[in-house]
Amino acid sequence: MKFRILFAMICATAASPGFAACGGPFDVFVEGLKKEAVSTGIAPETAEAFFAGVRQDEAVLRADRRQGVFQLPFVDFARRLISNDRIARGRANAERYDAVFDRVEREYGVDRGVLLAFWAFETDYGAFQGDYNTANALVTLAHDCRRPDLFRPQVLAAVELYAQGGFDPRTTTGAWAGEIGMVQMLPQDILENGIDGDGDGQVSLKTSAPDALMSGGKILQHLGWRAGEPWLAEVRLPNGFDWALTGLEVSKPVEEWQALGVEARNGPLAGGLEASILLPQGRGGLAFLAYPNFRVFFEWNQSFTYVLTAAYFATRLNGAQVFDAGSPAPGLDDGQMKALQTKLQALGHDVGGIDGILGAGTRAAVRAEQARLGLPVDGWPTAELLSRL
Repeated sequence: MKFRILFAMICATAASPGFAACGGPFDVFVEGLKKEAVSTGIAPETAEAFFAGVRQDEAVLRADRRQGVFQLPFVDFARRLISNDRIARGRANAERYDAVFDRVEREYGVDRGVLLAFWAFETDYGAFQGDYNTANALVTLAHDCRRPDLFRPQVLAAVELYAQGGFDPRTTTGAWAGEIGMVQMLPQDILENGIDGDGDGQVSLKTSAPDALMSGGKILQHLGWRAGEPWLAEVRLPNGFDWALTGLEVSKPVEEWQALGVEARNGPLAGGLEASILLPQGRGGLAFLAYPNFRVFFEWNQSFTYVLTAAYFATRLNGAQVFDAGSPAPGLDDGQMKALQTKLQALGHDVGGIDGILGAGTRAAVRAEQARLGLPVDGWPTAELLSRL
């Protein structure tokens, strides 16, 4: 279900020199992984034990290619993920783990609303953590040539966790993309940022909320979270606003936005910070002011819609009112979006693939073509734009 690249903090080629590359016979690829693990210092018998019985999982590949939920526009997506029940349980968990959140805020500077939002969206507060065999999922995705540079290092990290006693290739389960635990962490993240939050001497991200929340806070700090700063605020824009100033590509001091007539809808705006204006469904819909911390959300997930929904939900958990959806222009259906992406790609834009998803690359391309064609530059693709192209 995820459009995830969760905290992939290391770069690697599809295969280190001398080892089997992605694709090709699966057993040959596994032998290459085994040799590569040994070359990193893993004992041969440990590598042999880890990879014994590892198999290719076709269900993982199907899940990787089936992510249609991200084709929903922001308002529909947010309404699907956010409910009064989920808000109530989030606030109940905030109270239940108040001491843990206090510690996270004190040591890592991450607001509890942010961690609660990810905890809710990733696993419904730990209730649904995934039942895919993690070793099989990681090796399958490393073998698949779509994103081997992400998943091959995660396989090797899982072997290291196994060597340390923190991973069982037969019984460890999680999401289809190899993430484990309540806030869904990849093996490399567990190695680098796993925290024993409850003091029992183990990092148990599947069963211990303190461990998961402390680890999540540490990762966000590692990714650049700025302590004590906001991340998102819903705003109202004045009549005659220059739509070309919107988008993550444009950043101005909050004071300049206020001078242009931008007003907060929930409380005061935070001064002294750079920020961007976001229009998730164009000039007829709602508007947000995104502070520097908002960009850190993209290190957790690369889907613009997911990230914006998680950031907005975090503000709701902290007391913000329900957004004003406005009256956005009708968007494009799946076929129209793919046709649009095909045309944009033919014009030389990097849209990240013809997938029908309005991601950051497609939004940037839409803005560029709107400017070229003399249309309002709000990043929202419409039938008019498709027709003009």
